[in-house]
Amino acid sequence: MSTPVADTVQHATATPEKEQPYAALGLKPDEYAQIKTILGRRPTSGELAMYSVMWSEHCSYKSSKIYLRRFGQKVSEEMKSRLMVGMGQNAGVVDVGEGWAVTFKVESHNHPSYIEPFQGAATGVGGIVRDIISMGARPVAVMDQLRFGAIDHPDTPRVVHGVTSGISFYANCLGLPNIGGETVFDAVYQGNPLVNALAVGVMRHEDIKLANATGAGNKVVLFGARTGGDGIGGASILASDTFADGGPTKRPAVQVGDPFAEKVLIECCLELYKAELVEAIQDLGAAGISCATSELAANGGSGMRVDLENVLLRDPSLTPEEILMSESQERMMAIVAPEKLDAFLAVTSKWDVETSVLGEVTGDGRLQIFWHGEQIVDVDPSTVAVDGPVYERPVAYPTWIDALQLDSAAALPRTDDPAVLKDQFVELLGSANLADTSWVTNQYDYYVMGNTALSFPDDAGMIRVDEESGLGFAIATDCNGRYCQLDPYAGAQLALAEAYRNVAVTGAVPTAVTDCLNFGSPENPEVMWQFGQAVDGLADACLELGVPVTGGNVSFYNQTGDTPIFPTPVVGVLGIIDDVARRIPSGWQDAGENIYLLGITSTELSGSAWAGTVHGHLGGRPPAVDLAAERRLAELIQAASQQELVSSAHDLSSGGLGQALAEAVMRFGVGARVWLREIMERDGVDAATALFSESTGRVIVSVPREEDVKFRGLCEGRGYPVLRIGVTDPAADGDAPALEVQDVFTLTVPELRAISQATFPAAFGATVAEPVG
Repeated sequence: MSTPVADTVQHATATPEKEQPYAALGLKPDEYAQIKTILGRRPTSGELAMYSVMWSEHCSYKSSKIYLRRFGQKVSEEMKSRLMVGMGQNAGVVDVGEGWAVTFKVESHNHPSYIEPFQGAATGVGGIVRDIISMGARPVAVMDQLRFGAIDHPDTPRVVHGVTSGISFYANCLGLPNIGGETVFDAVYQGNPLVNALAVGVMRHEDIKLANATGAGNKVVLFGARTGGDGIGGASILASDTFADGGPTKRPAVQVGDPFAEKVLIECCLELYKAELVEAIQDLGAAGISCATSELAANGGSGMRVDLENVLLRDPSLTPEEILMSESQERMMAIVAPEKLDAFLAVTSKWDVETSVLGEVTGDGRLQIFWHGEQIVDVDPSTVAVDGPVYERPVAYPTWIDALQLDSAAALPRTDDPAVLKDQFVELLGSANLADTSWVTNQYDYYVMGNTALSFPDDAGMIRVDEESGLGFAIATDCNGRYCQLDPYAGAQLALAEAYRNVAVTGAVPTAVTDCLNFGSPENPEVMWQFGQAVDGLADACLELGVPVTGGNVSFYNQTGDTPIFPTPVVGVLGIIDDVARRIPSGWQDAGENIYLLGITSTELSGSAWAGTVHGHLGGRPPAVDLAAERRLAELIQAASQQELVSSAHDLSSGGLGQALAEAVMRFGVGARVWLREIMERDGVDAATALFSESTGRVIVSVPREEDVKFRGLCEGRGYPVLRIGVTDPAADGDAPALEVQDVFTLTVPELRAISQATFPAAFGATVAEPVG
């Protein structure tokens, strides 16, 4: 039996006619031809593996690049003032003051989480946490943004149980608090759930690390878990294609996670950083070694020589191509100066982290990879990692959108009948997207590390950065896919406005943005129109609000058959608070305080929870967003926080005033007596609109009586609409505290909680006990 010939560079040059499985690796015929032109020959099978993963939609952003440049074009001096690292690195970095920096990013792990929900979600958390480590930071918190199919569909429990347990398992084992997120149910996500994971880390300014390999002679070191056969083709085949109607068949492309290995890796990396033993670092995520070697070399403008047989393997049968493509988890690649190598190896040995020296940085600008002495890769790394294909996909205005926008919710029947309004309020309170989510969140530890200042169910998560000064940050993520389906430009701006407002109501100053843009197939011209509109909307709104996009992720091919998901551009906003002791909770804690509504209520019910839940309707145009007003509102709340004039603040969004009141009452179990008459008279709306409209720029606050005059003066001085709509109410002796909407309905706190807390357990089983802080 003859020994198979390795597909070396020499062999590739000598056998130009050899047929290669480029299509099975996700490459188009013209892309394959382009690779041959770049190399002046056919690629070796190792080179083909590298180009296929690095030129995939997931890694190269080939369909979105031309749009994402708009974030860099629409930038003001104000937006640059706190930005330390922007787009293009593993995660953005923001200066939060006192010598501290925060790095944060959100990414998708959608397709793996449908096929293998537990490992798909777990490794989504692991991957985004490694992005944070690779910036030089200690990870301090995670969040997750989840979109599932209909809550009553027979396949939904499989995905929900797997995803939530995967997230909680990985983050809890890492000892990272999960401080917020979203859980949304909609039939449009049935065959394509969205699992977006966000991580955030903290470091000193001088500790920032970048992924640039420079310095000829420096060593290329791989450390962490061994390389196995899991995740092969994850980025190119799984994340860069749609699901056929046949269902999940791509299980081997899903990675397998080990959070305990990652926990050790975090501590090992931080010790390496502290001892200044690392010149550059890159985590191994999508595309594995292909990505780490080509990106490090391209970013540093240098070359690299690697001996692939030095990679430590979990599975000795892996071919060199599989080693290059494997997306095995918990691995990092470092560039280490030769004189520091022994000290580096001493640290990894101390932490029992397996380490192998793969090669060294060269000055020739080539990435050369060898397998047992034979050259299997010889490329310019920038052609792999930077200068991949750029597509200007066809764009078409959707044929269906005009009719959808004309079908306004204004035509739906609205009532002033108190009994009907009460029924609608109760129906909304118990609906899948407004009900209590503690079935999910109780699986997460949100107090671990002892620095959590706010978490579920408040409007944003908050973490203390510095124990002495109390400096901290708040973070919130939002997106309403229904709004984005009606108008993707406005929908993206509404997502930003809501996340911005959710950060502002905690008393923090909104400062920076990350995004995860989830869309259907880029080969569908109508999807590309939606994508372009959403990017424009977000870029324009960031410019107006003065908050830069620091980085993020694009996830295409989120569709089943020919049906794309609703456009879902998830937006995360990070805000800074100079002392977490001054944080504002979302519910009132004391009776006898005045409740004020900030902002104006208009008849804006299209795309609302009321339209969807009560009437099964989606049509019209989403609520108007006034970004200048959102900014003034944030500044007003910030001033009120500084002067300690408000004891709670809660934004109005999905479900409108009715839902916000219910949540504020349930937060600490303190009742309220509220009247709608003044809203109806001042704003010219009916009772149903006053309760359920989703007009933007609105917040309810509770104000202690002794601060009443000062608070009103603050609002008037800043010209922001304010109306007293109620008082927080003590329960009468022997009675339960209640939410009383005068002349409409009264429901006690136990009744409200029973309605809100029943929905998830009915669908998925009993809720676990809440973690104790």
